[in-house]
Amino acid sequence: MPPTVSQGVAATPLPGPSIGRYATGVVITVLAVLSQYIVPVRWPATRLLYGNLPGDLFIVYVVPVAAFAALVGAGPLRHWRDHLGSAAWEGLRWYGALSLLALAVTFGAVLIYEIVDPSALALLERTNPALQAAEGDPWLYVALSFLVGAFEETIFRGWIFGFWTDRPGSWLVPATWTSAVFAGVHLYYGITYAAVSPVFFSSLFLFGFALAATYRFSGGNLVVPALLHGVHDAGAYLGLISPLASDVVEYSVILVGGLIALITYVRNGTAAPPGS
Repeated sequence: MPPTVSQGVAATPLPGPSIGRYATGVVITVLAVLSQYIVPVRWPATRLLYGNLPGDLFIVYVVPVAAFAALVGAGPLRHWRDHLGSAAWEGLRWYGALSLLALAVTFGAVLIYEIVDPSALALLERTNPALQAAEGDPWLYVALSFLVGAFEETIFRGWIFGFWTDRPGSWLVPATWTSAVFAGVHLYYGITYAAVSPVFFSSLFLFGFALAATYRFSGGNLVVPALLHGVHDAGAYLGLISPLASDVVEYSVILVGGLIALITYVRNGTAAPPGS
């Protein structure tokens, strides 16, 4: 089993940008992402920018990257390609374990809806807007998944979560709230699925938490979280081309990761590495 970077990115606090500058970057990021759901509706003229893929990518990803680069700097990203071996192990085990948990949560939530409000389950049949946008050229979106994964991991795990790894305190607190922010900015799930959207938001939260844990326990690696994010999204778009291939890609990674999580648990006698 690859060695684990059990103490996270840093054992002692390092000088860096103020929390005020960091908070400004977070606010700019959240507003930039959410603006795609609000601005074009309120000001139709802006659809010239928001209504096309390059414009959307610029607003949602380039603006936050520019903001964090200026306000926070590259400090939280400095180990982005380090510890690839341990990062792959950590990434697969956290992704596998929490994906299996997400499946269990989804199953439980569906049972609850079946008891409390069976009619709400019809909302699950609605088409995912992201998949709908990809119907014209799904292979393009399969490829773009890895670009999007790189941007989102740099922003959310690298800067928004990674900022806290040089500071004292448990990693669980920032991992929890930053994963909640990550889930929350995917507002289209709430718009599309309404009453049953908690099913999707819980899965997004666990997905974000798994990638935050990968960053933390690999010592700040972003390559593996970006690749896992890309595979996760690409698997969904692949379903437009071949549902069987989509299932093979998605569930093989989950099952391999779950097996690695089990091996780690048996060897260490704990679900997390020493020093967690």
